[in-house]
Amino acid sequence: ADEVSAIVIDVGSYSCKAGYAGDDTPKCVFPSVVGSIEQTGDTDEAKPEKEADSGSDPKNGSKPMDVDKAKTKRKFYLGQEFEFRRDHMEVISPLKDGTVIDWEVVDNIWNHAFRRRLLINPEEHPMLIAEPSTNSGQQREKAAELMFEKYKVPALFLAKNAVLTSFASGRATSLVVDCGGGSTVVSAVHDGYVLQKSAATSPIGGEFLTDCMMKSLESKGVVIRPKYSFKKKEVSPGDYKVVDLDFPNTTDSYRLYCMRAIASDIKESVCRVPDTPFDEVAYANVPTTSYELPDGQTIEVGADRFKIPDILFNPYLSQTIPGIDGFGDSTSIRGLPRMVLDSVNRCDVDIRKELLSNILLSGGSSSILQIKERLEKEVLEESPQNARVKVLASGSSMERRFSVWIGGSILASLGSFQQMWFSKAEYEEHGVSYIQRKCP
Repeated sequence: ADEVSAIVIDVGSYSCKAGYAGDDTPKCVFPSVVGSIEQTGDTDEAKPEKEADSGSDPKNGSKPMDVDKAKTKRKFYLGQEFEFRRDHMEVISPLKDGTVIDWEVVDNIWNHAFRRRLLINPEEHPMLIAEPSTNSGQQREKAAELMFEKYKVPALFLAKNAVLTSFASGRATSLVVDCGGGSTVVSAVHDGYVLQKSAATSPIGGEFLTDCMMKSLESKGVVIRPKYSFKKKEVSPGDYKVVDLDFPNTTDSYRLYCMRAIASDIKESVCRVPDTPFDEVAYANVPTTSYELPDGQTIEVGADRFKIPDILFNPYLSQTIPGIDGFGDSTSIRGLPRMVLDSVNRCDVDIRKELLSNILLSGGSSSILQIKERLEKEVLEESPQNARVKVLASGSSMERRFSVWIGGSILASLGSFQQMWFSKAEYEEHGVSYIQRKCP
C-alpha cells in the first residue's frame, strides 16, 4: 500500500465519486443511476459488452442477484453514454435507502470508474470503499468477494460513511447528519468508530423532496416537458416556437428521470428553509419567485419555496401535497431535530454533551447552511438546559458534497493506516467473513 496510491470510491444513491487517496477532490464524479436495455440472445450489439454485462431475468420488475443467464442480458449505459435518450432504455438505481439491491449494476459502476474514468488496473491498487453506517454483514462480504474475485485487488478496506465524514472535519468524535439523495442518516461516531445503536434513518432525502416539488407543481397545472421531447424552432429573429418531438419507445422510467432532473433544479434554485415551522396561512401571500423551464415557459413558485424544504423538519407536511404517498403520521418517520436527539439519547450519558457540541452536517444540497441554522435552534430548544449545542457545516459546498470521499482520501493516505488493510493473502487464508474483523 506504500508503493502505489490507494483508490477511494463512494457509490451514493445520487452519484459515484472515485479518485486517488491523498487528493483533495475525486478525479471522477458521475450518476450512480444507469441506463439498461434488455437484450435476448447473443446479439451483435451485446457481444462487445460481455465483460460489463451479466444475465438477468427481471420478472415483475425485480433484479435479483442470482438469475438465469441464458435468457436475457442487460446492456448498461453509464456516465456520458447515459445522457442520451435511447429507445426502450430503463433507468435503474442500484441502491434503495442506501442499501445495494442490484450488485450487477454496482459491478458495472465500479468497472466504469476504474477502467474508463480513472484508467487504472484495479489489480495494482488497494481499494477503500465507503459504505452506509447501517450496512449489513452480508452486503460487506458481497463487496469484498467482488473486489477480490473479479477485480483481484491487492488489499481492501470498508469504511463507514459517518466515520469518513468525521475524519474529513478533523474529529474523532461527532454526531454526523448525512442528508443524502435517497435518505437521511444520523450516526454517532466515537473515537473513530460508529456506535451502531445510535443510527437513526429516514426515507426523506433530496430525491423525496424533488418528488414533492414535482407533484406540487403538477397539481397547480404546471407541465414539465423533458428536454428530449421538444425542440425550439426560430420563426423570426429572436422569436422561437416550441415543436413537440415524438419518441414512442421512450420508457416511463427515463421520462420520469428527465422530469425529476428539472424539478430538482427548481428545488435547488428557488427553495429556502424557513426560519420557523411552515404555516400555510402565514405563507399564503409570500412573494413568488420566477423560474424559466427548458421549453421557455415561466412559472411562479410561492409558498412551496418554504414548504418543500420544511418537510425535512416536519414530515407530516408531505401529506398536504397531492399525489404523494403520505407517511407523515407514522411514528417511525421523524424530522431532523427529533432524529438528532433520539440518536444522542441512545448513546452513553458521558458522551452526549460532546456529541451535541459536535453535530456535523453534510450533503450536496445548496440549503445545507440554512438547515444548519434551523437545526441548531430547534435541537437547542429540546436539549437539557446546560447542554451546549453546536451544528457544524463546511463553508465550502465542494467539501460538504464530497465529505465522505475526502475522509476516505485522508484515511487511506495515513501512514498509520497502512497496517489496517484487509489483504488478498488474508482473504485467501481466512475467507470473506474475516472482513468483519478487519473492518469494524
